[in-house]
Amino acid sequence: MSLKTILAQPWLWSFVGAVAVWIAAILYTGGYGAGGMVSAGIALAAFSVIVGTAQMFVVTLGPGNVDLSLPANIGLASAVAMKVMGGSDDRIVLGLAAAIAAGMAIGGANYLLIRLLRIPPIIATLSASFVIQSIGISYGRGLQVKPPPGFADAMSAAVGGVSLVAIGAVLFSLVIAVLLHRTVFGRSVAAIGQNARAARLANLPVERIRLLTYTLSGGLGGLSGALLAGYFRGSSLDIGNEYLLTSIAVVVIGGTSVAGGKANVTGLWGASLFLVMLLTMLNTYGVSAGVRLLVTGLVIIGVIVVAGGRRTAR
Repeated sequence: MSLKTILAQPWLWSFVGAVAVWIAAILYTGGYGAGGMVSAGIALAAFSVIVGTAQMFVVTLGPGNVDLSLPANIGLASAVAMKVMGGSDDRIVLGLAAAIAAGMAIGGANYLLIRLLRIPPIIATLSASFVIQSIGISYGRGLQVKPPPGFADAMSAAVGGVSLVAIGAVLFSLVIAVLLHRTVFGRSVAAIGQNARAARLANLPVERIRLLTYTLSGGLGGLSGALLAGYFRGSSLDIGNEYLLTSIAVVVIGGTSVAGGKANVTGLWGASLFLVMLLTMLNTYGVSAGVRLLVTGLVIIGVIVVAGGRRTAR
C-alpha cells in the first residue's frame, strides 16, 4: 500500500487527531502525567471499541440501520452480570455468559420488532430501549452488588503500563477483523449493506444475516455492560448512557460508511482514542462540565457531518 493510499484513508486522521489532542494536553501540563494519560486513555478507549464494534455491524447492514438500544442494553447487562456473579470469583464466567445472553435476547427482539412490525430500525431500537430500561429498573432495584475481587482486579490490571482490558480489546478486534473480511457471515453483512436486492438475487439469506447481526450487536452490548461493571466496580442502569452518541461517532469517524457495506475495525481505535483524548484535554484545561459536553458534542457532530457526508455521496 503506497503512502498516498494510506493518507487517503479517512480513519487515519482520527489517530492524527488523538495525537494532536494529547500533545495539546501535555503542553498545558508541562509534560506531567503524559504516560499516565496515554495508558488511561487506551483503557477507556477499549470499551468504546467494543461498543463501537456492536454498532458497526448494524450500521454496515445499510442505510437506516442503527441500534439505539445499546445504552439500555449495557445498563441491564451490568446488573445481570453482577447479580449472577454475586461477588464470587467462582461465578465470573457464569455472570459474563448471563450478560451476553441477555444482550443477545435484546438484539433478537430488536430484529423481530423491525421484521414483524415493519418499523424503521431507529424507531424500533429506540422504543426497545424504554422497555429495557423499565425491566432494568425492576430487576436492579436496590441492587448494590460489587464485582468479584478477581474480576475487578483483572479489569484494572496492567502489563507493562498497558491495561489487560486494552490488550484483550486488541485481540478482540483482530478476531472481529477476521470475522468481517474472512468469513461468509462478514462478507454477507457487507454485501447486504451495499445492495440488499442484489444480495437476495445472489441467494444470500438476507433476513437470517440481519437477525444474526442484531443478535451479535446485542451480545456485544451485554459483554460491554459486564466489563464496565467490573471496571467501575459496580453496576448501574446509567453506565451505558454515554455510549449512545459515542458508539455512532466512533463508527463514522473510524471510516465505516453510514450508507452501509463498508466497515473498518482499525478506525474504531483511532476514533475512540480521539474522543477519549479530547475529553481528557478538556478536563486538563479545567473546563466546566457543561462546556465540556458542548465542545465534545460539537466536535462529534462536526466530524460526523463532514466524514459521513463525504462517504455517502455517490
